Amino acid sequence: MSERILRALMHLFAIIAKLDDVSEDTPEDQQIQSTKGRKIVEDFLRTELSSEYIDKYVKIFEEYLVATRGRIHSKKKDRKRTALHSVKILRICTQINKELTQRQKIIALVRIIEFINLDDEVTEREDKFVETVAEAFHVSNEEFDLIKFFIEIKKEAPEIKDIENVLYYCSKEISGLKNAKSCIVEGLDGPIVVIHIPSVKSLFFRYLGKEELHINGRIVSNAKAHLFNVGSTVKTVKSKQIYYSDLISHLTSSKEELGLTLEAKNVIHSFKSGKNAIHKFNLSTNAGNLIGLMGPSGSGKTTLLNILNGKVKPTLGTVEINGINLHENIHSLKGVIGNVSQDDLLIEELTVFENLYFSAKLSIKGLTKMTLIRKVNKMLRSLGLYEIRNLKVGSVTDKVISGGQRKRLNIALELIREPSILFVDEPTSGLSSKDSDNIMDLLKELSLNGKLVFVVIHQPSSDIFKLFDRLLILDVGGYLIYDGIPLDAIVHFKTYSYQGLADERECNLCGNVNPEQIFNIIDSKI
Repeated sequence: MSERILRALMHLFAIIAKLDDVSEDTPEDQQIQSTKGRKIVEDFLRTELSSEYIDKYVKIFEEYLVATRGRIHSKKKDRKRTALHSVKILRICTQINKELTQRQKIIALVRIIEFINLDDEVTEREDKFVETVAEAFHVSNEEFDLIKFFIEIKKEAPEIKDIENVLYYCSKEISGLKNAKSCIVEGLDGPIVVIHIPSVKSLFFRYLGKEELHINGRIVSNAKAHLFNVGSTVKTVKSKQIYYSDLISHLTSSKEELGLTLEAKNVIHSFKSGKNAIHKFNLSTNAGNLIGLMGPSGSGKTTLLNILNGKVKPTLGTVEINGINLHENIHSLKGVIGNVSQDDLLIEELTVFENLYFSAKLSIKGLTKMTLIRKVNKMLRSLGLYEIRNLKVGSVTDKVISGGQRKRLNIALELIREPSILFVDEPTSGLSSKDSDNIMDLLKELSLNGKLVFVVIHQPSSDIFKLFDRLLILDVGGYLIYDGIPLDAIVHFKTYSYQGLADERECNLCGNVNPEQIFNIIDSKI
């Protein structure tokens, strides 16, 4: 976020703080208002900046606050001041619109509504101010009303409203809900209310109890709204863990509605030499999941992937998609499965557009040339490749486009056919950490849009590890030794190797996870 935009946001916060600044306010009242304002500004800045810059922008906020405090007191001048504020707000919001993403604007709006609700008395002027900001930020009425309801819920007597895009986590069941969702979490002393903002695919939550609140292992304030980021976990001192993957599955369409299941039943595979490649393996999963497959070299990850995608027929057992045997009815499931191998399938003399266009022309029948061109351009835009569509791909040794762009284009070759299940082998190998994050974010978004995605991965970072909804770990010889939630894998292996502090999933200070410790435990000679 630029210096100019941060200053503009501090100006907005200062204008709100001044709306209640009337002549009858004592210096003590003004000091209380300033202290409260400072705290919420600090909380907002903490989500955007590193700690060394927070004081700088809090000081800017206080300078804006002091600049015009107490200048105008009469009713006539008060109306004039309100009109002047509206003009200032629109000017500032126009400036912000040029540089902030819509997600950042939604976060800013949440903090602004929090700010005006600090003293539990929202004036008509403050309401009009927030409406002006929401309109300038192009926030729909439905999402604006949802955010207002969310922030205005009282801790002492929380109101349960049956509205869409709301999920209530409670210790007891809530009956009679038709639009909102609810889920029981043992040990909660107060509800956790979650809202989903569909336009920016973001989740916010508030904890209305009194226990310590932990996000990714770190203690955070339980008095404000928090973003529920992809891969995060939330719990209180006495409650069970709440995982992002479970949360998103409750809020979005149910997996039964998505209408796709994959089942592997008693799968065993042997090489021609008679040596087992995959020992007895069972799996049942639905659309909407991102499943990670990890294991040391030679553990059979690629072999298992090829069995599940239909390339290799297992020695024993079956793989079924919606009850249809994959290996006996491969033609009836044509187009359902997409496979992105480690090998680069791009033609180096062709441009980015031509690679995708000719691949689509060969695999999709019955479309006119203009329809196909529009389809290809739409895919390139969605994957961030449209700007480089006229560049030649080049070879791996004589690069024209980057490694991350090559990998995205390889994924596009499969996605253009719109498969329901996508298998991706080593999507991050040879890429920078930033490109790796971008590729995995793309795959996560595909799963959230209803696809079933399998990913073979070697050494994921903490952020990538948390993206997976489910983790399969193979040991040397093709033994499945773990199938479950990724963060629970660390607890599982630490528990069964009798390590201390086995319940710690993440670092208590930074919330990071080190997946390497799983393999250190597995490889230990005990």
